[in-house]
Amino acid sequence: MKHYQTVIKKVTDLIPYINNSRIHDERQVNQIASSIKEFGFTNPILIGEDDSIVAGHGRLQACEVLKIKEVPCIVLDGLTDAQKKALVIADNKIALNSEWDYEMLQNEINHLKELDYDLDILGFDDPENVLGITDNDEPILDEQTYQEKLSVIIDCDSEAEQERLYNKLTKEGYKCQIQSL
Repeated sequence: MKHYQTVIKKVTDLIPYINNSRIHDERQVNQIASSIKEFGFTNPILIGEDDSIVAGHGRLQACEVLKIKEVPCIVLDGLTDAQKKALVIADNKIALNSEWDYEMLQNEINHLKELDYDLDILGFDDPENVLGITDNDEPILDEQTYQEKLSVIIDCDSEAEQERLYNKLTKEGYKCQIQSL
């Protein structure tokens, strides 16, 4: 196993990867900033030998919000350009490939609530109600139904783009609906 060096770098010296395909909106950047504020900088930014960011663009944006001047970085020396490009994608995608144990998650959230912990730091829209629990502690949805009911809204610039995206996603097996506003 290769071991990389951890260093402290000035935020202003770090170079974002221009072709980073992961988008961090203001809401998520604020969530990352809240996490850093609460727990510290627990996940260093991954950089190449030339200070270019391989992983951690959202963390860098959160540093700007928090006005942090220096951050821990792991220098990925010896990686080829192809490996760096692949890691930019893999670092983001692999984390999305896992699933939640919703019952255990709800139990952990309930325990944090009992400890009077600020649940907003967790990043869920409604952390107290991950499974749709009613006032009498009855789940509105079971885990399978909950997963099936998740929705994503995508704004398209044109009907042609909407049609292209609809066709692509339905071909991949997603259940899609078109809404016009």
